[in-house]
Amino acid sequence: MPLLQFATTLSLSPAEREAFVAFVTDRYTEEMETTAGHVAVTITEHEPSAMAIGRAVEGPLLFLDAEIREGRPFEYKRAFALAVLERAVAAFGVPEPNCKIVFTEHAGEDMMGVDRVGGDWAEE
Repeated sequence: MPLLQFATTLSLSPAEREAFVAFVTDRYTEEMETTAGHVAVTITEHEPSAMAIGRAVEGPLLFLDAEIREGRPFEYKRAFALAVLERAVAAFGVPEPNCKIVFTEHAGEDMMGVDRVGGDWAEE
């Protein structure tokens, strides 16, 4: 299960959150060549004083901590990252220097639910 956790200083409406979550889920499944049934996306909004980045410019911040299964090529991750960042810039006015993503990869067996334990990409 990929866990895509956003932290932001944006104040989004429910409709904006739902649209962004749908976009992120769609882009993840397309770029990583997987299905949406196991993708988890969270958005946590913070006061501007609760987030910082050294090279930020004036404007909102948006960070994505992407906890994903290991094994996808750099090009897949980069395509997903660029799509998400470009959407945040276009839809919410987040300045490019204020958008960041970190990928943390886990073995498939480290990702589990009650009904299953994940496996390698080749097993899908």
